Amino acid sequence: MPRLAYSALSLLRQGLARHRGWQPVWRMPEPKPRYAAIVVGGGGHGLATAYYLARTHGITDVAVLEKGWLGGGNTGRNTTVVRSNYYFPASGALYDLALKLYEGLSRELDFNVMLSQRGMLMLAHSHHDMEFARRTANAIRRNGIDCQLLDRAAVARRVPILDMSGDARFPVLGGYRQARGGVARHDAVAWGYARGADRLGVDIIQNCEVGGFLTEGGRIVGVETSRGTIRADRVGLAVAGHSGVLAAKAGFRLPITSHALQAFVSEPVKPIIDEVVLSPATGVYVSQSDKGELVLGGGLDLHPSYSQRGNLPVAENVLSGLVGMFPCFANLRLMRSWGGIVDVVQDSSPIIGPAPVEGLYLNCGWGTGGFKAIPAGGTLLAHVMATGEQHPIARPFGLERFASGALVDEAAASGIPH
Repeated sequence: MPRLAYSALSLLRQGLARHRGWQPVWRMPEPKPRYAAIVVGGGGHGLATAYYLARTHGITDVAVLEKGWLGGGNTGRNTTVVRSNYYFPASGALYDLALKLYEGLSRELDFNVMLSQRGMLMLAHSHHDMEFARRTANAIRRNGIDCQLLDRAAVARRVPILDMSGDARFPVLGGYRQARGGVARHDAVAWGYARGADRLGVDIIQNCEVGGFLTEGGRIVGVETSRGTIRADRVGLAVAGHSGVLAAKAGFRLPITSHALQAFVSEPVKPIIDEVVLSPATGVYVSQSDKGELVLGGGLDLHPSYSQRGNLPVAENVLSGLVGMFPCFANLRLMRSWGGIVDVVQDSSPIIGPAPVEGLYLNCGWGTGGFKAIPAGGTLLAHVMATGEQHPIARPFGLERFASGALVDEAAASGIPH
């Protein structure tokens, strides 16, 4: 990862030298015995939290603790979709904060995160789906977020390779589209936040696994790690599918179940689809990368798991749904597949805010929506860690909603959690 732009000749020279001359874009410090704040998890949400603690709140004495390498969890194991077309006002405000931050992120970080706002199209395959699409599009617009209802002809013009024939396996009647939706480069988001945080004085410590918490007087005052005890005034958790594991080590239980979510990449082809297309009826979504690969995924593996690999039944469902909508993809070969460990909550909405144990703060429960929410998740966790008060956008997503019953039930509202 170069610090500065290089000429083509310089890049070739560096490649032949195995990049030995490149300077790292963040430091590799040894952990200090104490910090003002610790963020556990070196993925997008953890790095963004550290960046905003330093950038927005002036708290630079921060350590990010990552048990492996930066972005090696869900941040590097997703399909890179960003959007904010959610049904409920609280969800719309949350995800549109993230999307607005994404829209300025490359300039903010001075690092190209390759945001491509090519549009996000949700398909309708039946009259029931179209009625639901109308209601959803109206709700999204009432939330102040861009959304356009499309009829069958408009969908055909936007994505002509869809099977629009009369005997299609999944007939298309229309859909709704968010023009500001699209994709961003997942590793660039992690690297950009890491470089930005490092420049502000944050210590990013890899290969440092948190195995427990240091508690005094009922308050968490540090963490026990594979590299020793590290004390802190406050600790934030941003560990996605392992949130339940670390919560148990802190002495409480989260309403979270961890599942594997698979994704796939095909061999590259010439540009053929310039939208992100999602079918709620099949659960399949697809886009095309800048390298020409089809990036696709589907629903959760419903067996709880901490495994970062998939299984054949899910692959069969995804691929059969894809080919049913796009017969022209039938002869494409898959290059690879992978799985991420996602933390699923009953209402498919995140948990942000204080934990039941004083001194600990939570950013978890994003399920399949974690990547698109990275800038907002970091902003909101940083706010509550720095001020002790919930940000207005985060208030509906506190852990207390499970006791009060005030759920933000996007699982029921959207029919699919992506």
